[in-house]
Amino acid sequence: MGMKKAYLLSGEPGSGKTTIIKEVLAKVGKSAGGFYTEEIRSQGIRQGFQIVTLDGKNATLSHIGVISRHRVGKYGVDTSSMDTVAIPAVREAIRSCDIVVIDEIGKMELFSTYFRDAVTEALESDKRVLGTIMLAPHPWADGIKRRAEVEIIRVTKANRSEVVDQVLLWLDS
Repeated sequence: MGMKKAYLLSGEPGSGKTTIIKEVLAKVGKSAGGFYTEEIRSQGIRQGFQIVTLDGKNATLSHIGVISRHRVGKYGVDTSSMDTVAIPAVREAIRSCDIVVIDEIGKMELFSTYFRDAVTEALESDKRVLGTIMLAPHPWADGIKRRAEVEIIRVTKANRSEVVDQVLLWLDS
């Protein structure tokens, strides 16, 4: 079996996909760049999502207060945060890191056509790509899932520790 270039975790919200990536990066002795998508909460209520790059920049991706033609549920999506914060982090990781982190390839992020290009660039680079991808069907995301160099790992609350081990083995190989 040939080594895959990209491992993309997929699973229900709250299954621990981002936590797995953070745990793996803390244990593996390799450089990583890219971004995470994290919840923005206020008084325990989710207000939206933010982009947080591995080198410490952040920007609001979506928020109940954002007025945008791009919407997911009650959130308006600000694609400029993908274009000005997430994508430069991905491109910099392709240039200078061992691992490119893309968390996540999801409905909000995919409103940016530049982001789609950056994902394709990462997959066509010589770097390992570790990320998460939406579980729900989506024409563009489904095309990524079918690519030969991509391994999709289904994450559940029950298999989290095995997934950490599997990803670490892959990165160390």
